Amino acid sequence: MTAAQAPQERATYCRMCEPLCGLIATVEDGRLVRLAPDPAHPLSRGQVCPKGIAFTEIQNDDDRVLHPLRRAADGTFRRVSWEDALAGIGARLARVLDEDGGGSVGMYVGNPAGFNSELSLWLGAFRGALGAPQIYSPGSQDSNSRMVANKLLYGALTQTPFPDLWRTDFLLMLGANPLVSHMSLVRVPRVKEVLRGIVDRGGRVVVVDPRRTETARAHEHLPVRPDSDVWLLLSLLHVILDEGLEDARAIAEQSTGVAFVREAVAAHPPEETESITGVPAADVRRLARAFAGAPSAVAYGRLGVCLGRHGTLANYLIDALNLVTGNLDRPGGWLFTRGVVPLEEMAERSGQATYGATRSRVGGFPDVFGMLPGAVMADEITTPGPGRLRALFTVAGNPASSTPDPERLVAALGELDLHVSIDLYLNETNRHADYVLPATTFLEREDVTVMLANAGQPFVQATDAVVPAYGEARPEWRILDDVLRAAGRGPFAPGRAGRVVGRLGLTPRRALDALLRLGPYGDRFGLRRRGLSAAEVRAAGHGMVLAEHAPTGLREEVVRLPDHRVRLDPPEIVAEVARLGDRHREDEAFPLRLVPLREMRSLNSWMHNSATLMKGAGRTHRARIHPADAAAAGVVDGATVRIRSRFGEIETEARVTDEVGPGTVAVPHGWGHEGGWRRAVDAGGPNVNRLISASAGEVERLAGMSHLTGVPVTIEPVAGRATAREGRASAPVPQWPQWAWSSAPEPVPAPVGAASEVRAGAAYAVRGRSYR
Repeated sequence: MTAAQAPQERATYCRMCEPLCGLIATVEDGRLVRLAPDPAHPLSRGQVCPKGIAFTEIQNDDDRVLHPLRRAADGTFRRVSWEDALAGIGARLARVLDEDGGGSVGMYVGNPAGFNSELSLWLGAFRGALGAPQIYSPGSQDSNSRMVANKLLYGALTQTPFPDLWRTDFLLMLGANPLVSHMSLVRVPRVKEVLRGIVDRGGRVVVVDPRRTETARAHEHLPVRPDSDVWLLLSLLHVILDEGLEDARAIAEQSTGVAFVREAVAAHPPEETESITGVPAADVRRLARAFAGAPSAVAYGRLGVCLGRHGTLANYLIDALNLVTGNLDRPGGWLFTRGVVPLEEMAERSGQATYGATRSRVGGFPDVFGMLPGAVMADEITTPGPGRLRALFTVAGNPASSTPDPERLVAALGELDLHVSIDLYLNETNRHADYVLPATTFLEREDVTVMLANAGQPFVQATDAVVPAYGEARPEWRILDDVLRAAGRGPFAPGRAGRVVGRLGLTPRRALDALLRLGPYGDRFGLRRRGLSAAEVRAAGHGMVLAEHAPTGLREEVVRLPDHRVRLDPPEIVAEVARLGDRHREDEAFPLRLVPLREMRSLNSWMHNSATLMKGAGRTHRARIHPADAAAAGVVDGATVRIRSRFGEIETEARVTDEVGPGTVAVPHGWGHEGGWRRAVDAGGPNVNRLISASAGEVERLAGMSHLTGVPVTIEPVAGRATAREGRASAPVPQWPQWAWSSAPEPVPAPVGAASEVRAGAAYAVRGRSYR
């Protein structure tokens, strides 16, 4: 009998969101005992959010899928061997490819793939081997509008600028709540401290949001009506250009097409847009002057900006505001990116960073980095004709939860000839799959921080797996490679290239190590004396800070347009301005506006099976409703409220609060679970995406974004469930008050943590049944 091993502590890092905070994993006998913050990590310095600590429970969850599963004729799942699963998948995939080609195969790749260097690298190989498959991701519910703005302005889809929070004097933040999200598309460990640092050195942080978010409470809050950011930004630019507050030298040196900007904003003075935004004209003028007059300033927008009717235009206007005030590519401003591992540059040079290279059959939407809108997936499955989606791979994703009109997608999944899922759990999507294959967690794989290049301090960290894979779990890249081989299409591509790669034994680790050494900080295989080697990075277990600040002066290096100048008059933006507001229809039957809400102890749709994150009497799904709207509709705090849109309805608990303005309803996303994660299912709550349309006419034109904010809704009490009075089914259009800017700080939740016991054997629960 083998003696038990003493507990070991191993440095690693979290891979759930952009900060990539350092962790110490305690491991005993090959099992994870607990996770704790890494005090030696040079950036996070002993801080991590509740989700990072609670990942212990995900790692050791009895509901995890740990063996290949195949759906039986009666709809239940049976454990099968890897050999049988791959043989069955390979045969069915080969048949689809032979009959209809790679265009009939699709992939939905979830957010965790963005924090998985191995999978990120191997997805391109999988796509190339299949030959032009349809790719979907949460990007069309998240950041594709930001990427398209990059392409139109800079000629580079992957060149996402980020705010230099560490040196700025003025941060204007639209539609972001970093004290909960920990920033997005920029790496900011200890974000609360960084934001407070702006104020401590005499600067300002202004949060523009329809809701008094956790971040807004800690800083200055400028309330705005949902989905009106475009009009606010146009008015800010109007004031700056009309009053001569722009930086004429920066405009001339860095850009072309400013005449269009002047013409576009001329018709939008603050006095004209006040009725749309709800922001008093005098406040807009003061804000514009303060922003333009600050020694350094930066405007930054995220989901609240990306998810509106004109998400791409809103992102374009943020960049235009930064440029015309002289804050592009300068310390304290809006910075370009340079990756330690140059995956972005490689994608641009190889032609993989495409925009409009292909278009969806349904709706004719342009691809964004090869990805099509998630909203059209169901119709791409059910619409006959060449290119109909027949085989689907879902990898670390749950589109039946995260895309609009989920019932429509679920109904369509049954028409697929093959549906394969690679995941940790049986969820709302893959409970309809033919095969569910067990993936490793981030603690069971090696990795390097290729995500993100957007960081105030250039940094790199590598980690080995801290525990062996549980059960029969395999890394996603290996599963995809095995599937290609089983279908006769692997490892990389058919023919000579595939045979050469097979002989070389190329793996993600070898490829990433080579890219690191060839990158801007690398040793070029000995040609650069002080450059990084892969061995040096791996030896520095807690990571390496490569510079005190992010570089500036990169415009001529990264802008891929004539003379390396930013284009302010791309035809797509000119056309979008011309049709501004054409989809903002007023409807007295739906007078309120829905906005999404992110919670500190949730992460999209996949952390609700943690006991730590779900504990507490108040851990329920609740819609935030303003007291005036609740009173008008007869809804009381704690009662059940029905929320209806033109497309669907949900029921949830009402939380009556003035943290939202009149006319705004804020609803958490990521709830409403089905499948084998039992605690998540028991938590209840509705899926807010049932209120969202998946029709092509409701999708943003330029980036294929789903319309997820500012959605017209109405509220009504649910009869017999603790309502104050019954009767009226919808509230009248409320009057918007002139809110004061708020700067009163409010504490955010402190990190919590717990370890869970490990029970041998994994159980799979589907509709109340358990399988081992």
